[in-house]
Amino acid sequence: MERKNAWKSYSEQQLTELEVLARKYREFLDHGKTERECVCAAVELAKAAGYRDLEEVIAAGDGLKAGDKVYAVNMKKSIALFHIGSGSMEQGLRILGAHIDSPRLDLKQNPLYEDTEMALLDTHYYGGIKKYQWVTIPLALHGVVAKKDGSVIELAIGEKEDDPVLCISDLLIHLAGKQMEKKATEVVEGENLDVLVGSRPLTGEDGEEIKNAVSAYVLDLLKKEYDIEEEDFLSAEIEIVPANKARDCGLDRSMILAYGHDDRVCAYTSLAAMLEAETQEKTLCCLLVDKEEIGSVGATGMQSAFFENTVAEVMNCMGVYSELMVRRCLRNSVMLSSDVSAAFDPGYAGFFEKKNAAYFGRGLVLNKYTGSRGKSGSNDANAEYVAKIRRIFDDNDVAFQTAELGKVDIGGGGTIAYISALYGMDVIDSGVALLNMHAPQEIASKADIYEAKKGYAAFLKEA
Repeated sequence: MERKNAWKSYSEQQLTELEVLARKYREFLDHGKTERECVCAAVELAKAAGYRDLEEVIAAGDGLKAGDKVYAVNMKKSIALFHIGSGSMEQGLRILGAHIDSPRLDLKQNPLYEDTEMALLDTHYYGGIKKYQWVTIPLALHGVVAKKDGSVIELAIGEKEDDPVLCISDLLIHLAGKQMEKKATEVVEGENLDVLVGSRPLTGEDGEEIKNAVSAYVLDLLKKEYDIEEEDFLSAEIEIVPANKARDCGLDRSMILAYGHDDRVCAYTSLAAMLEAETQEKTLCCLLVDKEEIGSVGATGMQSAFFENTVAEVMNCMGVYSELMVRRCLRNSVMLSSDVSAAFDPGYAGFFEKKNAAYFGRGLVLNKYTGSRGKSGSNDANAEYVAKIRRIFDDNDVAFQTAELGKVDIGGGGTIAYISALYGMDVIDSGVALLNMHAPQEIASKADIYEAKKGYAAFLKEA
């Protein structure tokens, strides 16, 4: 059952649409390197498409009716959008769900220190990474610093052409004999992912000696430029991410090389499909959440009550709220849990089972199940639901393929699908296949990005 390469079927108009989508997606990636920045960008796009803040609707005492469009933000790190349908909410929602957090390095709460007249920031890595991939590459600093007076300072250093970048040093090859004998998991230890931020000492008045003068220079700079003091790190959320911009990849420009494809490639295409959707009988929902890379935990992860609470608020604004109605709504909903899959890599062919692998250019990937070692942690979608999604995609000329995440017992992975399935709704994993997943620079096919958006739009229209 080999699937066809989607590139072979595109008209000139489709190729133009594909490039426009790719350009907008690259811009989204460049402006959304953290979950907070992604939510901010999503809000701007939603407002431009006529969406209102649900909190404002509630505060004004306004109701919601068919055709209305609202969004709700959770702690600036996750967002849910609703396009109210003409039918009863009891029929359920059509939900596109994705996550907007990506593997990265987070600064510790007490990060700054000096060693041999070098100033460094101590980090704790977030999500599953190959630690050795993060050394010697240009890094940027993004995040917020919350001060005791209630003000919040936003930081983004390393993205502008004239910005300085940061870096993690590595041992020179001439001295690395013993290092090269280590297992890949030990070549660079997690505690050694310290970011170099300065080497210039601060000089006191009249040449006065200053203790830890290099870190003092960094603190002096932070105070002058951003009004940040060392104590403010205690209430900061600062992420270290690759400084590179999203770029076309390949001499044929058929791919995009970027940080954060996982899972912003699904988040953006879901959002784009949602913002273009017309009013349907069923209410439409796009849910973009945080913390998937560390188990969907916390107040902004999928395991929180944010989604369920927001559905209840929407139903209340429609005048149809009851606990039973909320439960029926969620049970009768259908969802595409949109997360990335692993693209077949000929350089590592032994880790894939070719008949059940995803390939670049063959469209949106459906994963009936994810998990690992006996489908542990998997949702495993019902056959009837898979058949329904197949029909929708075929009827709308959406190129799609099915896949597993590598060979049985090799590894595995999870998504937010199993959490949504707890409500009793039908859920299947769907997304874009990547090379270099979880690396600082991942690769996606433009054709697959285009087909993902088409597939999500078709789902919102017909599921």
